[in-house]
Amino acid sequence: MTANNKIVPMMQETKQYDVKFIESNQLEISGNGDHPIWKEAAMLTDFSSPWDIVVPSKIEFKALWDNDNLYFCFTVYDTMIHIEKKDESIQSIGNSDRVELFFRPDNSLNPYYCLEIDTAARIMDFVAYPNKNFDFDWNWPQGHLEVKSSINEDSFTVEGAISISSLKMLHILNDNVIETGIFRAKYNEIEKSIFEPTWISWVNPNTEEPNFHIASSFGMLQLIDNN
Repeated sequence: MTANNKIVPMMQETKQYDVKFIESNQLEISGNGDHPIWKEAAMLTDFSSPWDIVVPSKIEFKALWDNDNLYFCFTVYDTMIHIEKKDESIQSIGNSDRVELFFRPDNSLNPYYCLEIDTAARIMDFVAYPNKNFDFDWNWPQGHLEVKSSINEDSFTVEGAISISSLKMLHILNDNVIETGIFRAKYNEIEKSIFEPTWISWVNPNTEEPNFHIASSFGMLQLIDNN
């Protein structure tokens, strides 16, 4: 407590997810997330929507890595999927249910890199700078990102592979740590053909309004090296 008796909030402990190492050429993504080797991955399920009283549907996130790629898999237990297919534009993806991964070299967010992927595996990738300064002309290095998806009876899956070389090229992978935001956007129909998003995050950024584009929304992926 300070001299003027104001309470100083405690710093939130940084969340960490351990990414297990696998031998190369074992995992080929299908969009189904059903390769047996995924059973070796730790399962991350502690997602919430701090700005909404409704508990979001269950999300399972898993990641693995080898010498060539970081692999990720979202399974979202939701059957009321909203996807806008007016065109293939960024706006159309941005108005659809999707999962999101943000990566930053450091907490200055200058820059950070965003991947937003809908249930049809359409990718909105862009580089961003502080104060939500987005450059949508930027794309993830060609040939260094693969994403596939599937929709099942009770869920949808988004599965992907990101090359280790691109993570190093963008200064995202540092000492086997990747500072990462893991999110979901869920669109609900509030009136006929009118949809509003619910924003869901692994890390609670402790903001009054939904905001993923802030340093406090990131956790850490720790790549576990078996060597």
